[in-house]
Amino acid sequence: MPKTTLKNLAIIMDGNGRWAQQRGLNRTKGHEQGAEIIRDVTVYCAKHPSIETVTFYAFSTENWKRPKLEVEFLMKLLDRYLQKELDTYQNNNVCFEAIGNIGAFSDKLQKRIKITEEATRNNTDLTHILALNYGGRAEITAAVNKLITEGKKEVTEADISSALQTPYSDIDLLIRTSGEERISNYLLWQISYAELYFTETLWPDFTTQELDEIVTDFEQRTRRFGGLA
Repeated sequence: MPKTTLKNLAIIMDGNGRWAQQRGLNRTKGHEQGAEIIRDVTVYCAKHPSIETVTFYAFSTENWKRPKLEVEFLMKLLDRYLQKELDTYQNNNVCFEAIGNIGAFSDKLQKRIKITEEATRNNTDLTHILALNYGGRAEITAAVNKLITEGKKEVTEADISSALQTPYSDIDLLIRTSGEERISNYLLWQISYAELYFTETLWPDFTTQELDEIVTDFEQRTRRFGGLA
């Protein structure tokens, strides 16, 4: 039986805070370690023969409810991450993109995001997407409003797919770490037929070896898309 091809991968990175607390550390240390794992996973995906995109849920629209100091730290960490990882993107031929309501961030951070997008725009081995100030419902609502503004009287599924921020219409595999089994308002339209994989591993402990095992598991699955095997 031929392998199922994995093209579009999405990840909910969960467990940074718990990882730090289990070690008696500040939650920020978990976020710092989690950022290192993003790099490892990105390099793995760039080298994988079939993966075209990987989308990380980095900051949701609900994450603003976290303590102010933690949110401020996350904004600074994102800025540092993009500066630090530009070489990783270039050396691995990775195109960086951000989705979500970026306009809510500081001018400095918005500039950093745009600089990174522009610098990597022509890289072709992998598209690495960070979902920032992102919510699935908000994305779908924005897509519908965009179509209304364009004068659409009737809207098709294809219209909505084309109006979304993501460069793809469907996710093949969604992974969530930390043992939680929920979607958390992430890529709601795009995961309609995605295979789901939940692991107990906290994100800062996640390895490319485990990812490789998950990808192998996915490649052995039969995807029915509502039909029969």
